[in-house]
Amino acid sequence: MLKRLKRIDVTIIIILLLLMAISIVVLYSATVNTKYGGYHLRMLVYYALGFATFFGMAMIDFKLLVKYAPFIYLFGLGLLVVVLFIGNEYYSATGWLTLPGGVSFQPAEFFKLLLILFLAFMLLKKRKPKLGFWKDVLPIMVLTFIPFLLVMAQNDLGNALSYLVILAGMLWIGNIKYIQAFIALALFAGAAFGGITAYKVYHDEVYTFFEDIGRAHWIERIDPWLVPEKATDKAIYHTRNAKLAIASGGMTGEGYLKGETVQSERVPLTYSDSIFVVIAEEFGFIGSSVLLLLYFVLIHRLILVSLECKDRSGPYIIVGIVAMFLYQIFENIGMFIGLMPLTGITLPFISYGGTSLLINMACVGIAMSIRMYGQDEADETSEAVARYKPKRSIITEE
Repeated sequence: MLKRLKRIDVTIIIILLLLMAISIVVLYSATVNTKYGGYHLRMLVYYALGFATFFGMAMIDFKLLVKYAPFIYLFGLGLLVVVLFIGNEYYSATGWLTLPGGVSFQPAEFFKLLLILFLAFMLLKKRKPKLGFWKDVLPIMVLTFIPFLLVMAQNDLGNALSYLVILAGMLWIGNIKYIQAFIALALFAGAAFGGITAYKVYHDEVYTFFEDIGRAHWIERIDPWLVPEKATDKAIYHTRNAKLAIASGGMTGEGYLKGETVQSERVPLTYSDSIFVVIAEEFGFIGSSVLLLLYFVLIHRLILVSLECKDRSGPYIIVGIVAMFLYQIFENIGMFIGLMPLTGITLPFISYGGTSLLINMACVGIAMSIRMYGQDEADETSEAVARYKPKRSIITEE
């Protein structure tokens, strides 16, 4: 065990501590003069639980999680079904369960980790260097779209899309055939272009349709992104003020606790989804760049862990985690600078929220487990799942 403990990546721990410090400091600024005052102290408690989760997951051999991933996947599906019937609604999304003690829990957030483990299990079963469409790709896609549809039924578009990003990243590292990847990319590009064009041309009809199915708020989030000239004042309020706040931050920012827009509460949810706006206005481009640099170093360290892993399931898991983080970072920041539509995606490790933080810390904990246990030769656990011993590492397969 001592030998394994020496493999702990201290750099990752330092980055997590720095992200914690940024989160606490920015949360205080975002909530000091609001009814959410004190959320920075709650976040400190969540981080204490998060580090306990991180070290706990690091001590567990990740191969055991992969071995029992099918059962974990079914448990997660059960939670997604349960929340449809007894879930609480929060900002138009019915995706929260209330646990004993009044603690809120979001199964859709939790399922991201379960999906990564399950897809690693599925990819580990492949018998050829390249993924076959009928035997590998199609079953994996079907088993990903089941939770995707369940979360869409909860009205949670942001988390549902994260499942597809995880799927794409893990199919790529799983060695999908180039022709299949090209066809999928072409279909996606064609569907995106056609959908955006149809949305602009038939905007009124699209609005009527979504209003009839109870999803009119989706239009309010998409309009400021695609057709701002048709967006209502209510729809454009959030993103317009966020852009103004980011622009006013300039190079060095307006100063801590001095962001005029965020301190006057003209940007909603500055403690959660909009927390990047606080960083950009009060610390400017330099402060935002420091945060992005920390994310870059964290992802770089995670990729190094995958390259050092001798077990085939390790790189699969790492790529799934990296894909999840990249999507959340790009979507959260992009929706406030006009690159992406407004969704309920939080900024990893920074936004207030217990479920999101604990899941993110658990993911990094599993990555640390891969570093601690993945440098050994592949054992019977992985071989029992794969039912064969590959001649080459997943990283070097052609």
